[in-house]
Parts: sequence; C-alpha cells; structure tokens
Amino acid sequence: MGHLKHRDLNAGRERLRDQVSNALRAALISGELRPGVVYSAPTLAEDFGISATPVREAMLDLVREGLVEPVRNKGFRVTEVSERDLDQYTEIRALIEIPMVGRVTRSATREELESLRPVAEEIVRAARDHDLIGYLEADRQFHLSLLALCGNDRLVETVSDLRKRSRLYGLTALDERGELIPSAEEHLELLELMLAGDAKKAERCMAKHLGHVRSLWAGGGSASPAETKGAVRRTGKRSA
Repeated sequence: MGHLKHRDLNAGRERLRDQVSNALRAALISGELRPGVVYSAPTLAEDFGISATPVREAMLDLVREGLVEPVRNKGFRVTEVSERDLDQYTEIRALIEIPMVGRVTRSATREELESLRPVAEEIVRAARDHDLIGYLEADRQFHLSLLALCGNDRLVETVSDLRKRSRLYGLTALDERGELIPSAEEHLELLELMLAGDAKKAERCMAKHLGHVRSLWAGGGSASPAETKGAVRRTGKRSA
C-alpha cells in the first residue's frame, strides 16, 4: 500500500474519516486496492498509522457508494466492475457531460472558463510527473468544476458518483507506459475550444475524451477500439 503509507492525514483540516475515505477511493482507482480482494480495517489502519475506527467508518462510506462490500468477520471486499457496468456508466456520463459542455460553452464567462486552466494544467503536470494521486484529484476537480458552471448541483453529484463507481484499474501500468498523458492533454484542448466559443467542437472533444477514458477503465486499457467507442456512440449524434 505505497500511497496509503504516505498519506498526510491532518485532522485539523478535515475530518479524519473523510480523509481516509478519500485516500481509500484514490487507492481503489490507482489499483492499490484490488477488485475481489478482502481488506481488514486493522491492517489498513496500520498502513495509515491511525486507529481502526475511522478506517471502519470510511469503509462503510464506501459500502454505501457500492465500492466495497462487507465480509463478515473478515473486513471488506472491493467490488468488481463488469464491462457492462462500465459501458452503462460511460453512456450516462456522455448523456450528461457532452450536452453540458455545449451549454457551458455558450453561457459561461471567459473568466469562469479561464479559472479551469490551472486545474487542466495540473492534470497534465501530474501525468508527466507520474503523480497518480495528484492526477486523479485534478481530473476530478476539472470535470466537476466545469459541470458546476451549469448551476445544477444534483447533476454534479450524479457525475461525481458515476466517477467513483467507474474507477480506473491498472493505472500504474498505464502511467508507466505514458498512456495517461494524451488523456490529460485533452482537458486543455477542450478548454481552448470552449474559450473560442465553439460549442459543437467542444461537444465532440468531450465525446472523444470520454471514449478515451473508457479505454483506460478496467484491465489497464485493454478494451478494444469497438468497446471503447460503443457506449459513447450510443448517445447519438454527438459522438466523436
């Protein structure tokens, strides 16, 4: 648990339970916590250097999100996500995020869009520096901050939940092969199109990005080109 052992858990800034929950989500996404494997709260607590209680509470948060399931007298098993699940999550995200990018392009101010640039640049920096935790956090912040510009909090919550459930597996291997960088750079490409006011091209860029992301999900990028594009194309004319 490399990243878990080095997490800076500061109870003065944020509730310990929330910090542990976020660290565990990051470990799930990066592949440190593997699907089908059972983990005990005391063992994870030892990695964090804290007591088992906040870890158990954090794992229960992840149970409610469908990321893990309790195993009696043993701990928690990381739930497995099927290709069908991933296709469905991609389809829902495409139905939401592609038209919302067009809507935000037409309604947001230049200042609002420019506020996303530091985050987009951080995604690229993190990918190039092999900072997986930083990459995941910046990517999450960019997508949710962009959607927040539409003014619909429930929509943002829905996409946030989908992102948690469609976590990336094998991210370390992808990082080692440099395959995260192209996906990271698509955030800057998207931002430039939005700043140019080209809603249609921005929508196509988001469709391409979601298809690219789908190819990274499950199995370290092993999805075939047809599998990668299928879920996004099913959303209709906006596919790339």
